[in-house]
Amino acid sequence: MHTEEIRAVVGRLGALVAEHYVFPEIGAEVADRLAAAVAEGRYDDLGTPEQLAERVTTDLQVGNQDKHLRLIFRRDGLPDETDPVAEEAHWRRRAELDAGGMARVERLDGNIGLLEIRPLLYPPNMAGPAVTAAMSLLASTDALLIDLRRCVGGSPDQVAHVCSYLLDSDEPIHLHDLVKPADGTTRQFWTMPYVPGPRFSGTKPIWVLTSPATFSGGEELAYNLQQFGRAVVVGERTGGGAHPRQGFKLHEQLEASVPVARSVSSVTGTNWEGTGVVPDLDVPADEAFAEAYRLAAGYVLELPADPERNGVTDEARALLGAGVSAG
Repeated sequence: MHTEEIRAVVGRLGALVAEHYVFPEIGAEVADRLAAAVAEGRYDDLGTPEQLAERVTTDLQVGNQDKHLRLIFRRDGLPDETDPVAEEAHWRRRAELDAGGMARVERLDGNIGLLEIRPLLYPPNMAGPAVTAAMSLLASTDALLIDLRRCVGGSPDQVAHVCSYLLDSDEPIHLHDLVKPADGTTRQFWTMPYVPGPRFSGTKPIWVLTSPATFSGGEELAYNLQQFGRAVVVGERTGGGAHPRQGFKLHEQLEASVPVARSVSSVTGTNWEGTGVVPDLDVPADEAFAEAYRLAAGYVLELPADPERNGVTDEARALLGAGVSAG
């Protein structure tokens, strides 16, 4: 990259942060800091977009530690957000290649369901049918493990869609609000009174697996299920990003990621920004599956005896006898 191109990218980034950042006063401070760095020539010697993204991101997060506030290097390029047709085609293709984020859907021994969501919770208009298919397969299992250890974000609408299957209520449940200071709007998110296919019964337990890599939309799903008392979170504290972002194309390989809203839980009145979602059972992330699976197998063994379930009971007993390995 040449100097004028670098300065143009950082200049536009500063303007976007000043205009859209979720906390306007901090946004103005960040923009001033970037302008001063440009004037000092702090970025002039950087030869590649990747190097620029790394240094600018460090400067963006000074004092605020907002992990959503970034200059992101996109190796494969990115669509222009001002071209909605191209942008939707890009994300729809990504969703198709990632199975709508439903990376693993499995009935484990002991009739325990496993749903691994990664890398993203894609919007319902792109991945709603994938959620419906996954939940239809898992509805008859006795307990559910939801693996979010590699879920790095996604759509709040999809989080609400998934919660609609798991909170098991015919009445809409108010999950959270997104407050957007730039235009003074507040958007509410609720579960849906109707979902395609069966819900996962509210009488059945859920364990959610987390890691430090769990971020943004993945954290939102874990937080909602934890705060509504629907799931036990097992693993490590999550990344701590509760400010939904908007992306802006600044260069063929550089995207400005600017947090534009703050999440407010209907239960706690706050969110997980900076703190992460704190697990109920704090274990290393690579041991979370084994711990949750062991607990689920124990639950299955306590279910009422039924001759038709003898095979399931034998599977659960064998699991506990042999020990559960990492998944």
